[in-house]
Amino acid sequence: MSTRPVPSPVEVLRALGGSAERSDLLRLTSQHHVQVAVATGRLLRVARGRYALPTLPDERLAAAACRGVLSHQSAAAALRLPLVVAPDQIHVTVGRGARPTAAGPIVLHRRTLLHHDVDEGVTTPLRTVLDCCLSLPFREALAVADGAAARAAGFANAFASAAAATSGPGRARRLRVAAELSPLAENPFESALRGTLLEAGLTGFTPQVEILTCDGTYRVDLVHESLRIVVEADSFEFHGRRADLERDCRRYDELVRAGWLVLRFAWEQVMFDETWVAELVSDVVRQRLKRSK
Repeated sequence: MSTRPVPSPVEVLRALGGSAERSDLLRLTSQHHVQVAVATGRLLRVARGRYALPTLPDERLAAAACRGVLSHQSAAAALRLPLVVAPDQIHVTVGRGARPTAAGPIVLHRRTLLHHDVDEGVTTPLRTVLDCCLSLPFREALAVADGAAARAAGFANAFASAAAATSGPGRARRLRVAAELSPLAENPFESALRGTLLEAGLTGFTPQVEILTCDGTYRVDLVHESLRIVVEADSFEFHGRRADLERDCRRYDELVRAGWLVLRFAWEQVMFDETWVAELVSDVVRQRLKRSK
């Protein structure tokens, strides 16, 4: 009578998302196999009774060592959701009663996560955006939400329902993001600019609108159609060559010829001088409203 081979601990951990408790491992493999895998470096003992694959990213290993999961903006980075600013600390969510020993730049969050909130050691996009609404400023949380909505067609509705179902002081922040997110936003810089305008009470700016001119159709970042204002988020990455300058001048001039007032903001202005950005756009909006009367 043949016996079934004992699965490799590495295979078991891969199936479990890259890290697991010793008790979970031993349900599917043997203590001997675990000891050999640790001795040969194919498995890491990251905490007492906790094992992980050495190939996991450092952030995932740190979360495993805390017996938690990557969450908030660290989860957004792992899920490749757009972030205005990359996290300089590792955000980990652990159970409410957990007492992990956190080493290094780790921010611990305590919450009881449900099974559907986590996928392979990282909070799901829905849970991640809900969390980012509390850990990030509005415009940065909006960028994460925009990216998640662009990736999955049903995300906006699912997030709105989840935000409405929450309670506590963070509910209003989540509902605000749910009300303003857009799957049309092209990048986090543009989302941050739109968020800056929204925080200043400037509504009516729609992302990624096509405008017909004598020279053809141009897709612009933000448009207030009734006031005929275009607001552009200009990144040096796409505007740093001579040919780019010529193209941008033509684009700007054709939009002006078509009757649009065009405002262009650099990344540094949006990131570090948002008060000036908001004041400038507010003044321009007031001027256009006066002319329309």
